[in-house]
Amino acid sequence: MKFDFYKYHALGNDYIVIDPNKVDFAVTASNIKLVCDRHFGIGSDGILLGPILDEGIKLKIFNPDGSEAEKSGNGIRIFAKYLVDAGYVKSNFFSIATMGGIVIIEVLDEHANLIKVDMGMANFDSTAIPVCGQPREVINEELLVGGEIFLINSVSIGNPHCVILTQALARENVLKIGPLIETHPIFPQRVNVQFLKVLDRKNIEIEIWERGAGYTMASGSSSCAAASVAYRLGLVDEEVRVHMPGGVLLIEIKTNQHIFMTGSVHGVMRGSFDHDLCAALC
Repeated sequence: MKFDFYKYHALGNDYIVIDPNKVDFAVTASNIKLVCDRHFGIGSDGILLGPILDEGIKLKIFNPDGSEAEKSGNGIRIFAKYLVDAGYVKSNFFSIATMGGIVIIEVLDEHANLIKVDMGMANFDSTAIPVCGQPREVINEELLVGGEIFLINSVSIGNPHCVILTQALARENVLKIGPLIETHPIFPQRVNVQFLKVLDRKNIEIEIWERGAGYTMASGSSSCAAASVAYRLGLVDEEVRVHMPGGVLLIEIKTNQHIFMTGSVHGVMRGSFDHDLCAALC
């Protein structure tokens, strides 16, 4: 049976996979917004378009606002499971090319429900993130947002992140401050925002405002960013469990801030676009 879409979640962070080898989908901002809309479309935190089979396996990642993302940790794990489910890969080790770089996948169980990803290197260079101003590491730097001064820490995991340490996590603060930091002029490509609480040397807790998506129950790249910042500040060990409203990811930090992420993935549904939705798509 032919399906037009496949929906998965990783710790409550849900994505729709659209396979261009099986369905002709016009990639426009309006189409992406409509499909991701939870009232008028299927509903998701983004769209994974692939595999694009061009000298390897390529993946394009789109946020629900129609913008394209360089990298998504949860999205990559979801897409890796789809590749296994759809029979594109037979090995437990393979690579996926994203706009944020090539990632290496290790499937840890028979049904690809547990996946480890080599996410590459955490980069604290402000020009790579990017952050405006003179080249520097943005560590405990003051930023005025909404009339308050926050100490921010910025890092790239192939996509830009801003991490703020706090002693008390509160969703209402994320909803209030997250969008202001995401669109702050200091971040020319906008930024993903994490509020971080260190529990002990092996556990941290985060709340997330995701660029182009808003409040998110879990994020793989955000977990990598928060763990790498906590490690850079000397607050945690090399192995860190990142606790989020959607669940827990294991982050391992190797030499020179080389980041590995391990977490679960589960299928949700597969189906076809109704003719009314097809008519609404461009």
